[in-house]
Amino acid sequence: MANHAVSRTAMRATGREIIVVQDTSELFLGGRRAKANGYGPVGKGGGTRGLLLHAALALDAGNGAILGLVDAQVWNRDKGKVTPRRSRAPADKESQRWLSVAAKAGAALSGARSITVISDRESDIYEHFTQLAVFVDDLPEAVRFSVKIPAAPGRKERTAELALRFSPVTLCRPHPSPAPDLPDRIRLTVVDVRELPSNEYDGEPIHWRLLTTHVLRSPKRARWIVDLYRKRWIIEEFFRTLKSAGFDIEEADIGEPEVMMKFVAAAAVAAVTIMQLVRARDGTTEEELVEAFEPDDRPVLEALSSQLEGATEKQKNPHPKGTLAFAAWVVARLGGWTAYYGKPGPKVMRIGLDAFRRIKYGTTLRLQNV
Repeated sequence: MANHAVSRTAMRATGREIIVVQDTSELFLGGRRAKANGYGPVGKGGGTRGLLLHAALALDAGNGAILGLVDAQVWNRDKGKVTPRRSRAPADKESQRWLSVAAKAGAALSGARSITVISDRESDIYEHFTQLAVFVDDLPEAVRFSVKIPAAPGRKERTAELALRFSPVTLCRPHPSPAPDLPDRIRLTVVDVRELPSNEYDGEPIHWRLLTTHVLRSPKRARWIVDLYRKRWIIEEFFRTLKSAGFDIEEADIGEPEVMMKFVAAAAVAAVTIMQLVRARDGTTEEELVEAFEPDDRPVLEALSSQLEGATEKQKNPHPKGTLAFAAWVVARLGGWTAYYGKPGPKVMRIGLDAFRRIKYGTTLRLQNV
């Protein structure tokens, strides 16, 4: 399932500048009963059982459009006690997932003009950052700029003034090294962006330290790196869609871990389409239908649109045929959205997409023998 989704992503990525955002999420599936069923430990303390999902999405670096899945690794920590971390080869560690995504992205998206892989600090080596911090703090500011920080639970929308620093750095291979064949040092660029104090905001200020293999020679390019990293949040939206906002996969009562792993992989593929529909619902992304649907889906969507449109102007599909926004309107109506109030979210889109797929399957049936 995941491989098929990746092949479609590769077609959409051809000729584009691509960013790949990746992260890991724990799926909490229970306690004693889940342990008895063979689920391994997740979370702190080991009392909770479940699975882990590491996912990577391809985005268009220019407009942030979600192009599809690059990787979806699901695993169960059911192997009992493992050898100490420093005694294991890199390929035997869970951290290998960060490296495998970069390798898979390079191979699968070879038709892209460029690929930038983005991940959070879990993919970095802590020792490097402790040595880097003092050096970065002494760098002069390269530029200041303002950005609008959107509202979030417990936080109001605000305009933040940020100071940006950047410099080439050389990182040395850690000792003892788990892989002696690695180079003694690598050359990267560090980009530091931090929020300046404000009387209007007393919460946790923004402070990011980013390492990149991109060579940066101007503040404009350094800010471009910051803008790319801001798109990493889309992977968090993906996990939210899989969990509370769309599929509620942690509520699935599946006792067999192998079956649950297959279900998670299928839901991961579907969650990408749900996100694409939610983001396209207003018609602002200007994405085409083929970004998320097959060519033979178009006549079915157009037929459904004509059936679902109502008598009032608000109940007409306002989007051009052949666009993803047109499909999002149809799917939302199938999911129960009235077209009058609010905006359709992930759960509405999930219900509507399920309905659309059943309807499309119905169009393929032959009833001669019934």
